[in-house]
Amino acid sequence: MQILAFYGATSGEAFIRGKAGERFGVRNSGASVVVEGVGDHGCEYMTGGQVVILGDTGRNFAAGMSGGIAYVYDVKAKFAGNCNKEMIDLDPLTAEDAQQLHEAITRHYAYTGSTVARFVLDDFDNQLKNFIKVFPKDYKKALAEKKQKVEAKK
Repeated sequence: MQILAFYGATSGEAFIRGKAGERFGVRNSGASVVVEGVGDHGCEYMTGGQVVILGDTGRNFAAGMSGGIAYVYDVKAKFAGNCNKEMIDLDPLTAEDAQQLHEAITRHYAYTGSTVARFVLDDFDNQLKNFIKVFPKDYKKALAEKKQKVEAKK
């Protein structure tokens, strides 16, 4: 049985206390979502939006992901083996990423009362080392080209 959630989401935000099933966030093109774990094929063919996963992922995460950003809380250091790295890079967080994560997790806690979110927020600076940024290669390239064009106009 496959469970689809936020399939083709184009906007909005959601905060899910607990783990979602398979194919979470497939073809997400604009929604911002926080969840506490996903099954197989998470963020498959994602083209936009932001997904924060405060827990484990199943196999084949990010297959065909060409846009958007996912942040995965990888305390067990297993994520790299569960994702499809064909179209994505696993990057360290920037200061901007840390700020966005803090805001998303704070909102998640406010809406859900999540104990996972509370733990991360209470030890945020230390817990940042457990997050991985899933950054699609094509999206990264497009952002770099856009930045170069802006810089050239200055």
